[in-house]
Amino acid sequence: MKFTFLGTGTSQGVPVIGCQCEVCHSKDARDVRLRTSGLLQYDDTNILIDAGPDLRQQMLRHSIDSLDAVLLTHEHNDHLIGLDDLRPFIFKKSERCLKIYAIPRVLKEIRIRFAYAFIDHPYPGAPRFELIPIEYGKDFFVNNHKIKPIKVMHGQLDIAGFVFPELTYITDCRFLDDELIESIKGMDVLVLNALRREEHHAHLNLDQALVLAKKLESKSTFLTHISHKMGLAEEWTRSLSDEVNMAFDGLKLY
Repeated sequence: MKFTFLGTGTSQGVPVIGCQCEVCHSKDARDVRLRTSGLLQYDDTNILIDAGPDLRQQMLRHSIDSLDAVLLTHEHNDHLIGLDDLRPFIFKKSERCLKIYAIPRVLKEIRIRFAYAFIDHPYPGAPRFELIPIEYGKDFFVNNHKIKPIKVMHGQLDIAGFVFPELTYITDCRFLDDELIESIKGMDVLVLNALRREEHHAHLNLDQALVLAKKLESKSTFLTHISHKMGLAEEWTRSLSDEVNMAFDGLKLY
């Protein structure tokens, strides 16, 4: 298994358009962040987690030429508005269709935002998606690879995290209940969001992420969905423990 952080930034990315802060003008490549997304690769399977507005750039940057499935955490634009850019992968498939897994509310939003993909007589070149509903706590499989969706609270909105045998992926989280924490304790690798230093109503800040990471007792934690308000990577990462790491675009986990 290999996991690649395709993007580790927030909804605006970093640098933010028009921003004059030191992070947005940093020369450190770790301070340049596309919208949050990840790629899990097995020998026979490529699984994309989230498809934001930077998807085309991410696919080209990492020379990704095939996808077997897309998992969506939730319906905010920075996590799904790039779905149309999946067309080259779809056109290469014999069935001319790509499987998308998400909770039913998110699948309903896809039908609204990409209505042209579901009409009876689509224009030539339109994408086609097979929308597959998932249920929190119930395992599903992509080419025999087991995945468990878990319920994460993004402010007042419930969204999906994903538990793989090798890795647990959680983004846009503000709260996990105690029962869920107990059920996913002790994983080898945890990916967890940390927006900034100040509190936020819908995201973990850095201190909260570190507390949650300690409760989850993973061997290694990688922080993602990071905004320019976190500060320069070179500076804020000095306070991290050996078990907690800053994720950055292009980082690969094996």
